[in-house]
Order: sequence, then C-alpha cells, then structure tokens
Amino acid sequence: MSNTRFEPRVRTLLGPGPADVHPRVLAAMARPTIGHLDPQFIALMDEIKDLLRSAFCTENRLTMPISGPGSVGMETCFVNLVEPGDKVVVCINGVFGMRMKENVERIGGTAVVVADPWGRAIDPNKLEDALRAHPDAKVVAFVHAETSTGARSDVETLVEIAHRHNCLTIVDAVTALGGCELQVDDWGVDAVYAGSQKCLSCTPGLAPISFNERAIERLRARRTPVQSWFMDLNLVMGYWDGSQRRSYHHTAPVNALYGLHEALLMLREEGLEQAWTRHARHHRALRAGLEALGLELIVPEGERLPQLNVVAIPEGIEDATVRARLLAEYDLEIGAGLGDLAGKVWRIGLMGHSSRPENLMLCLAGLGAVLRDLGHIGDLDRALVAVHRQLFG
Repeated sequence: MSNTRFEPRVRTLLGPGPADVHPRVLAAMARPTIGHLDPQFIALMDEIKDLLRSAFCTENRLTMPISGPGSVGMETCFVNLVEPGDKVVVCINGVFGMRMKENVERIGGTAVVVADPWGRAIDPNKLEDALRAHPDAKVVAFVHAETSTGARSDVETLVEIAHRHNCLTIVDAVTALGGCELQVDDWGVDAVYAGSQKCLSCTPGLAPISFNERAIERLRARRTPVQSWFMDLNLVMGYWDGSQRRSYHHTAPVNALYGLHEALLMLREEGLEQAWTRHARHHRALRAGLEALGLELIVPEGERLPQLNVVAIPEGIEDATVRARLLAEYDLEIGAGLGDLAGKVWRIGLMGHSSRPENLMLCLAGLGAVLRDLGHIGDLDRALVAVHRQLFG
C-alpha cells in the first residue's frame, strides 16, 4: 500500500456529474475551518440560504442545503412529506424516477407509476389520467431534468395538473438547478431538491432543497414521526432557521459550505438567466459538432436538456473502449449510459464551469479522433468548424 500523497491528474469532466470545479470554489474550500456554531459561520449560513433562494427563484423560507449528495436531498423530501399508507403518483422516464418509486415503497407508501419511454419527457395527459383514476393520491413526484436520459419535462404543466387534483409535488432538479430555467415560485413547486456538483460547479456532497408553505403544513400535520432522524426537517430547521436561537443538530460540512457559497456567488455574478443562455448556446454548438461526426442525440429537440446531451453510440463501436481512450489520451471524462441505456449511449455534460468553449473543442476533437481510429466515418474537420461557427459566428 502506498504511503505517498494522493495527487490526482487534472481531468476535464464532461460526464453527468461532477462537473469541473472552478478554482475560486476550490480556493474557498481551503480557507480555515471554523466551528459550525461560530457566529461567523451562522452569518454565512444565512447568506447561503439567500443565494439559494435566488438560484431556485423562490422566496421560500425553508430553503437550505442538506449535508449529503443529491440522493439525500431526494430522501429528505420523501421522508418528510410521505407517510406509511400514502398514495404517491411517481412519473418514471429514467433511472431517477425509479429511485423516487423506491423511496415511496421503503417509507411504506403506495407508488402509482406513470411510465414514459426513456429519452422522452413526461406526458402530462398520462399524469392527468392517473390522478383521475386515483383521487386519493396525496403527492406527485417527477424528475425535471432526467440525468440518465437527457430529457427535460414541463414542470409548470405537471405541477398545475397535480394541484388541480389536490396533490403536493416533489421535483428532482439535481441536474436542472443553474443550467436551465427553473421557477420554483412561479410554477408552484411545493418541494424541490438539487445537487451541488452539477450546474453549480461545486464539489459533491451538498443537496439544496426548498419547501413552500403548503409542504411545511403537510410536514407539521404528520400523523407519524419522520422515518429518518438525520433528515427530519423539524429538527434540521432548528439549526438552519435564523429566526431563532440555533440548536445543534449535526456538525455541518463547514468547508464544503464555503465552496457552495462561492459557487452561488459566482452564479449571481454571472446572472441566472445568463447562465441558462450560456448552457443553451453551448448545447447548440455541441449538437452541430456531433451531427457533423454522424452522431445523433436520442432526445427529441423540444425535450432536450442543454446541460446533459445523450448521444447514441454508433453501430460497431464499443462504449467502454471509447471512454477509456478519452480518459487515457485526453484526460477527458464522458459518461456511460444507465439502466435501459447502458452500452447504448454516452452522456456528455456541459454543466457549470465545464460548459466552456475550450471544453467543447476538446470533446469534439478527442471523440472524433478516437471514433476515426475505430473505423467510424465522420468529418472531424467539419465538426470543429461547426462548433466554432456556433460559438463565435
């Protein structure tokens, strides 16, 4: 076993997450650690909540980062808002909808599945039909930006349908936050969770959440204790709520929160709408280059995520070989397919700090060169020109 320091190679992260972390964020995380109840840190917590409200486009007072990855954000929403015996309509169009279903079942709830093909947005008509068939449903859960397929669903329409049927909504925005439009208040989202490592370009390990007053009322009216002590928001709010004396709940990841604060500051400096526009512009450039290489995105144009592009692997090309060569020869990471799409697609992320012109050029140059070596016919020169024209006119 080696006793030397671990010094990772510098990679360009163009997979489904984590994204490249900006040097400002890394520098912020190296600042001196202070106590998690230190007055300086308490002030920082309040700033983080304010910055998160801006990122989520909400005024929700219960808006904060959960200590843990996006999966902990997901569980926090479900264990606080779903009780044993509750009926929950879960829309599934990829891996992360399936995880929502498993959360419901582990809590002791009943999951009613609305299924759509992988690579497509959730069909609002199917949700309407399910809610008519199950008028006793209490919650509707779905993924805004399905990380496994690159599909984006219509949050505003789905929430409106759920509310007409007297259901709360739980929305997965792990890959959405900071990368495409997300209007929590205007769209009426009741509970939403995200992750720090995607379009916010922070390190993994924090899960921003936001609950509106409807969701808080449901939490307060529970008949049974929240299944998880650590994720019980009745307790966690005692630590994060600045309107009262802070009570100890757990030792917060102090330095990770420094990083999140810096990442959110950078998002505010760029401007939220400008960040959405940047991701969309770079998506169009990548698409132009991929098409010149003879590659296709699996999601129909009107349902695509700009920040996560899912590409069909050409016939005769072995998935792992290409990804291994990109990593070894270009220090470039792209993602494999998950679930039903394993071995069939690559997932190319253009998220946060990773969404830069130089990364687009590297990705197309590396992918095109490797595919050419493996016998795939594509015009690499035309691909690079297409990207450049999209970026610079």
